Amino acid sequence: MIASTNLDASEMDAIAARHPHLLKSSAAKWRRTALISAGVVIYMIFSWWFFSIGHVLANANWGIAGTYLADWVSYEVRPEIAIEPDGAMHVSFGRNSPLGDNPDPEWVSLEKETVTRTVAAPAAAAQKPKSASSFSFMAPNAARGSAEATPQETVAATRTEEVVTHAVVTIGRSTRIEAAEKRVTITHGGDTLTLKVDGSDNVTPEGVLPSWAIQKRPGEKVTLSFGATGWAEVEGDEISIRNRFFGWVNFFFDTNSPFFGKSYGEVLSLISSGERIDPARSNLSLAWDNILYNAEWQHLDVWTKLLQTVVMAFVGTLFASFIAFPLCFLAARNITPSRITNQVVKRFFDFLRSVDMFIWALFFTRAFGPGPLAGMSAIFFTDTGTLGKLYSEALENIDDKQREGVKSVGAAPVAVQRFGVLPQVLPVFASQALYFWESNTRSATIIGAVGAGGIGLKLWEAMRTNSDWENVAYMVLLILIVVFVFDSISNICRSRLMGRKAH
Repeated sequence: MIASTNLDASEMDAIAARHPHLLKSSAAKWRRTALISAGVVIYMIFSWWFFSIGHVLANANWGIAGTYLADWVSYEVRPEIAIEPDGAMHVSFGRNSPLGDNPDPEWVSLEKETVTRTVAAPAAAAQKPKSASSFSFMAPNAARGSAEATPQETVAATRTEEVVTHAVVTIGRSTRIEAAEKRVTITHGGDTLTLKVDGSDNVTPEGVLPSWAIQKRPGEKVTLSFGATGWAEVEGDEISIRNRFFGWVNFFFDTNSPFFGKSYGEVLSLISSGERIDPARSNLSLAWDNILYNAEWQHLDVWTKLLQTVVMAFVGTLFASFIAFPLCFLAARNITPSRITNQVVKRFFDFLRSVDMFIWALFFTRAFGPGPLAGMSAIFFTDTGTLGKLYSEALENIDDKQREGVKSVGAAPVAVQRFGVLPQVLPVFASQALYFWESNTRSATIIGAVGAGGIGLKLWEAMRTNSDWENVAYMVLLILIVVFVFDSISNICRSRLMGRKAH
C-alpha cells in the first residue's frame, strides 16, 4: 500500500518548526537573486547616464560611418568640372586618378568646341634700367630698402583654345549630372534639381531642394548625396563629383605599369608568349616586380611589415618564456622555501605585468626609436611578468607525490626537478607560451601604431590620411588571415601537448 504524500497545514508547520533552515535557505536564495538583479539594473541605468549613451547615439553621424564602411570595399573616381565666368568648362580627374593619366570613362560625355576667348593674364614685367654698378652684397631676389612690393598686375589677353561646352556625368543607374551654359541639372531618384552658377562663388537653386541636396546658406555650395553610388558638390565655379565603384582598383598593377588597363587574359598572354616589354628582363619578372612595387597598394612593404609583426610576437614571447622559466622556480613556495626570495621575484613579476604593453611600447619607442626592437621589448617585458606568474602558480599546484618519489631514491635536487616536477608542468608551460604567442600577434599590431614597428604603424598611417580606407581593409584582412592561421597552429600544438584532440 502506497502512503499518501499530501501534507496538511499543521504537518507543514510542524516540519518548518523542526527544520527552519530548509525554508529560510529558499527565502534567502530568492532575496539574494532579487538583490543581484536589482543591482545589475541599477548599474546599467547608472552607466547609461554616466557615459551619456543616449546622447551619443542620438547625435552620432551614422551617414559618415556608412561612408567609411563603403570606402573599405570601393573606390572613387573624381571628375572636377571647372566653370569659367563666360560659361566655358574644363574637366580634370586629378593627378592620381585611378584611371591613369588620360582618363576617358564611358560614363562621362563631353562636347567640346574651339573658341576664341578673352582671359586675364599676368602682365609682362617691365624692363628696369640697369644701374651703373650691378654689384650688391644682397641676395639677387632680396627686397631693397628703396623698393616697394607691388601686387602683380593682370591684363586682358585673347587666346584660342578647346573648351567643354556641355558635360554629362552618369552615376549609377538613376543619377545624372548635366552642366551647360552656367546651369547644372541633377536628376536622382525621380527628382530633378537645377542650379544656376555664376562662374565665381554663387550658386542659386531653382525651386525647392530635394532631400538629397543640402545648402547651408543662400549662395553657398550645394552638397548632393547619392547614397552608395557617390556624392557631389556644386560651387559657383566648380562641380566636384565622387563616383563610387565596388572593388579594389589597380590592386595588381598601378597606373605606371605597362600592364595597367589590360585584362587578365592579355596579361597572361604577354607573360607566356608576348614580346619582351623590357629587354633586360622577362615579362613574368616585370609583372612580378610591378605587383611588389605597386605604388598604390605597396604589397612588398605591407608584407614586410606583416612579417615584422609576426617576428616581433614570436621573439618577444620566446625570450619572455626563457626568462620566466627559471625565475618561476624561485617564485614558487613549494620549490624555493625562502619567503624573501619568493616575494622579491613575485613583486618583480607584478611590476613587469602591471605596466600595460602599450605603455612599455611608448617607453621603448622613446628609448630605442621607432622600430621592431621597441615592440619586441614591450612584449618581452609584459609577458615575462605574466608568464612568470602563471608558471609559478602551476608549480605550486603540482602533485608532490611524484617529487617525493624521486627524492626517495636519493636523486640530486636538479634530478628531482627534472623528473619529479617538469613532466607535470612542461605541457602547461608550453601551452601557455603558445597561447601568448598567438595573442601577441594581435597585440603587436596595436603597439605598432605608436611607432613600435610592424604593420600596426603602416595601418595607422593609412587611417590618418582618411582617404586610404581600402588599404586599411587590405591590411586588416591580412592581419585576420595571419591570426586565424596562428590560432589554428597554436590550438593544434596545445592539444597535442595536453593529450587532447584539436577542435
